[in-house]
Amino acid sequence: MDSASLAAAGLLAALGRASEIFAELRHPFVRSERFTTFLPPAGVRVGAVFTLPDGREVRFEVSIVTAGDAFHVDGGIDAEGEPLLELPRKSVQAIHDGLAVFDDYAGEVAAPAVRLIDGLLEELSDN
Repeated sequence: MDSASLAAAGLLAALGRASEIFAELRHPFVRSERFTTFLPPAGVRVGAVFTLPDGREVRFEVSIVTAGDAFHVDGGIDAEGEPLLELPRKSVQAIHDGLAVFDDYAGEVAAPAVRLIDGLLEELSDN
């Protein structure tokens, strides 16, 4: 297998792992949807969107894109465009390093999900 094929296989495996992490995110009182979006010309975003009872959407996502000679990884959580967690963009030269950051970011974004959704629901009930 050449290096491009190995990189593609690594990316598919990382997407599968991230998709699995986001698929496990659930909340008993909030509807959610998983998503994967391809970002032209060479990138992908994966995550989950939770819709609160008041209609606001809370988005959990990570992305990896290639631009120039680097891979750029982002991750975060936002509610209707308001950032709740922004992980710093990391730019690396090697695909394997980018995929390692992508894996780490997926875990970091998913970790506070239930606590964060609970807090937003509590704010709704207080109002």
